[in-house]
Amino acid sequence: MRQLVWAAQIENTARRRIIRLFGKKSSEQEIRDGLEAVFPRLWRYALVLTSNRAAADDLAQATCCRALEKAESYQPGTHLDRWLFTIAHRMWLNDLRANAVRRGGGLLAVEEIDLPDPAPDAETNFYAREVLSSVNALPEAQRACVLLVYVDGFKYAEAAEILDVPIGTVMSRLAAARKTVVAQMSDKGAKLG
Repeated sequence: MRQLVWAAQIENTARRRIIRLFGKKSSEQEIRDGLEAVFPRLWRYALVLTSNRAAADDLAQATCCRALEKAESYQPGTHLDRWLFTIAHRMWLNDLRANAVRRGGGLLAVEEIDLPDPAPDAETNFYAREVLSSVNALPEAQRACVLLVYVDGFKYAEAAEILDVPIGTVMSRLAAARKTVVAQMSDKGAKLG
């Protein structure tokens, strides 16, 4: 086991020497070199996210620490500022979620949640029954168009193809059907009112 650790240390040392010899910076070194230039913008971004100077200081510093910890995931030569801003944004979102859970805002008891009843109320059922009876009273050609387009969701052209009629015929049948159903519903409403 010690031999494996020793071999890994030698390999890392050799890698660092090769990088130094050829002038390429390691991910961590490029991050360290670029932090000073990017930090004012990073801090300003953290201030925009947090709306608090102290929290912005903490977020910017934590972002720098996380960037150095995760240096191996940074691709040298890419946009350091974008990478840091992404880390800051994710850390801020994680902090918001954690605070919501700590304050009890993240989870609610099932009894406290007001879930809407997916079933329609009695008035909606009554109205739907009236519309359906009006549609059933339509002539067969109009009823078929209404069911294909409004119930099954076919486009006008698809309904025309299914019924083997021109698209204009489908459109006129639908217009006539709407006019008839509206008139019948208005008459029923006037009788009830």
